[in-house]
Amino acid sequence: MVTKHEHSHEHTKDVILCCEDLVIGYDGKPMLPPVDFQVRRGTFLAVIGRNGSGKSTWFKTLLGLLPPVSGRVYRSSPHVKSAYVPQTSGIDALLPVRAGELVRWGRMSGWNFMWPFGARGDRRAVEQALDTAGALPIAHRPYRELSEGQKQRALLARVLATKADLVLLDEPTAAMDAVAERETMKRLADLAHEHGLAVVVVSHDLRVAAESADQLLFVDRETRSVVLGDADTVFCHPAFRRQYGDEYCPRHPPSGHPRGPTVG
Repeated sequence: MVTKHEHSHEHTKDVILCCEDLVIGYDGKPMLPPVDFQVRRGTFLAVIGRNGSGKSTWFKTLLGLLPPVSGRVYRSSPHVKSAYVPQTSGIDALLPVRAGELVRWGRMSGWNFMWPFGARGDRRAVEQALDTAGALPIAHRPYRELSEGQKQRALLARVLATKADLVLLDEPTAAMDAVAERETMKRLADLAHEHGLAVVVVSHDLRVAAESADQLLFVDRETRSVVLGDADTVFCHPAFRRQYGDEYCPRHPPSGHPRGPTVG
């Protein structure tokens, strides 16, 4: 089954990232059908699917780490700034650093040997980013000693310090407990809505993603499906229900037999 979505928006000035007939895969072999969609300022998109469904490949293609099999990914403007936040485990191997110093790295473009601590504007930007991300109380603590939720707040502060327009996060709540996971996803939604960022997250928790994200992008290599929409649209789609059953769909039939609408 191939599901393709095309979305047009009145306010094209808000579009940051565009996927045009995008087909992902390896060595010229497609994993999923072509998809068209746009990521806009002030929106929070969560990418979901089972292990091996194509989430990581799709994400790496967005980041430019993998070339598309066909189609293209492009920024709406050469001035769009993007930032990538890996899983917190990817930072632990770095040299010992305090949370505030990690955030300052986001302002390294203004660093030079004549003024190693950055300009006054940089220091203000770092402090503001720490405060907005809820990381100001942990600024002087070693990053390695922070909890997973605190580490994620420090990484989010670093993103804010870069003044990025587009933020891509790879399973930011991995290894977090349920409370920290919900708090982090809510904070990401707030950052998108209140600061006009475009936030794209690969998520493993379906319910938490549905609670916080404006849209879900479900990818499924097995059924060759790509489904984009709100939680009800995605969770009631036959391809999603084939993988996860009916428990997530609020309008599934009592008999449990698939009867959801086909999108696209």
